Amino acid sequence: MSAMRGEIATAETTVHAGRDEVWAALTDPDRIAAYSGGARVTTSWRVGDPIIWSGEYNGHAFEDHGEVLVYDVPHVLSVTHYSPLMGQDDRPENYHTLVYTLSADGEDTRLSLVQDNCTDAAQAQQFGANWQATLDGLKEQVEQ
Repeated sequence: MSAMRGEIATAETTVHAGRDEVWAALTDPDRIAAYSGGARVTTSWRVGDPIIWSGEYNGHAFEDHGEVLVYDVPHVLSVTHYSPLMGQDDRPENYHTLVYTLSADGEDTRLSLVQDNCTDAAQAQQFGANWQATLDGLKEQVEQ
């Protein structure tokens, strides 16, 4: 994995379930849609293959894309992410890297996420809050 760039957004939670169950929620497209506002994920999950997120955000259709960087079951998932809604050109310097890390915490799983390349501390804080809501939704789904 390459070094993280720019301001960093973070989120984390402890899920009362094993890593395999949390990993399944993190990588199953139907489960992702259920806790991420209906966003659909399309990918093979093979390293180097594309990943596409599509759906609607604040009344606007979107289709974001990136590449799978790391798929280490059930430890680390990393992808790049580009969103045209950010208003930037589709160039490598405008992509974010997302890294999900799962670690055992007794019978629970500690799930953390970092996202790099935020433009400033305020954007990092906003993205961190958005990711925290997503992780909280994943936690709620897994613990049902």
